[in-house]
Amino acid sequence: MDNVDRNILEMLQLNARISNAELARANNMAASSMLDRVRRLEERGYIKGYTTKLDKKKLGLSVEAIVMICLDRHEAGSIDEFEDKIRAIPEVTACWHIAGRYDYAVHVSVRDIEHLGELVKHNLGANPGIEKQETFLTLSTVKEDSGIALPETTERGSK
Repeated sequence: MDNVDRNILEMLQLNARISNAELARANNMAASSMLDRVRRLEERGYIKGYTTKLDKKKLGLSVEAIVMICLDRHEAGSIDEFEDKIRAIPEVTACWHIAGRYDYAVHVSVRDIEHLGELVKHNLGANPGIEKQETFLTLSTVKEDSGIALPETTERGSK
């Protein structure tokens, strides 16, 4: 990866709908060369996909929470079963397997407090193998995912 690839990734993180022509112009390249570069970044796995950010509040999802979960067993089978169940819950927007006092941090977006209560009681808490869970309501969003900070690159030996 060179500095042009890095710039392409930064620009796509800011606006995944940017046209190939705009990307090419911003990088002083021909559109065909830019298309080749973007395809190569996709093929090499630097670009995993393209998404759209939705307004949760406009969609009626006005409450967000982080649910911290501890499992009672730490065996591959019980971990896999728990993770499969988490993936199947539509209100779960992200889940991280973490180190420390808890095993998982689960981010959820729901309509209201009653919806959160139902989710915690009947979906998350109903999973066998959960030793304890603790729910934290988010009061406001200070920073949302705006992409990752890309490491500096050098032109030589950066492939």
